[in-house]
Amino acid sequence: MPRATAAGVDMTRVPVGGVDVPRATLTGESDGFRLGGETFGSRLILGTGGAASLSALAAAISAAGTELVTVALRRVDTAATMRGGLWELLDRCGVRVLPNTAGCYTATEAVKVARLAREAFDTSWVKLEVIGDERTLLPDGTELLRAAEQLVDEGFTVLPYTSDDPVLARRLADLGCAAVMPAGAPIGSGLGITNPHHIRLIRQSIEVPVILDAGIGTASDAALAMELGCDGVLLASAVTRAADPARMAAAMRLAVEAGRLAAGAGRIPRRFHALASTSDEGRPEL
Repeated sequence: MPRATAAGVDMTRVPVGGVDVPRATLTGESDGFRLGGETFGSRLILGTGGAASLSALAAAISAAGTELVTVALRRVDTAATMRGGLWELLDRCGVRVLPNTAGCYTATEAVKVARLAREAFDTSWVKLEVIGDERTLLPDGTELLRAAEQLVDEGFTVLPYTSDDPVLARRLADLGCAAVMPAGAPIGSGLGITNPHHIRLIRQSIEVPVILDAGIGTASDAALAMELGCDGVLLASAVTRAADPARMAAAMRLAVEAGRLAAGAGRIPRRFHALASTSDEGRPEL
């Protein structure tokens, strides 16, 4: 399977205006983060769904600077997935493939697909999706927990797509999932983050990485996710269905880096009334 690691990514920090800033960020790359026991130089994960063509997808992957790309394993077409142009493309791009269980509606289905993906892609990593409703594509919490528990027991590195429910997120983390991936809004909606308070609560209540998954519409949504404390962002249609996918992918890359820097910088507190930036002290008599 194609693998990309953070090897070679400069993760040292340099002082800028008295602040230590990751050198990688200054050169256009994000600082690395740990996921499933491995280090990645990019905090942006890209999905392949909705891409108009393989060439457009390749341009977007390059512009995004991502190292991890999620791919749906269709239950009836495993062999074709391996032979198809998409696999060859991802191999050329040097990105790591993260198979997902898109299209599964029960824990039993999801576990079966995860096992097939392990054989097909030679990886025990899986983005776990167990959908509970066709209209919203939101996860079925009960089935998600069942599938996650079984896959963790079988040695998978489980990255579950979940709702923005802080209790469910904590239970997934307690089961041993390598990260939790709450939805900002329904898949493909482009609504952004509809409940930032819950995303922040999730970040504060669990130790494993939090990756905002689903709902991203534009770059400012990705920046907000990082400002809320997320460790990364996973998105697909915001890029693949944009008028210019490569340009939007570049914007998402910069947004994730900007949001990460802003989160570390600490925003000013919100105030009800204005606060002058210059004090009245030394004001001349006019």
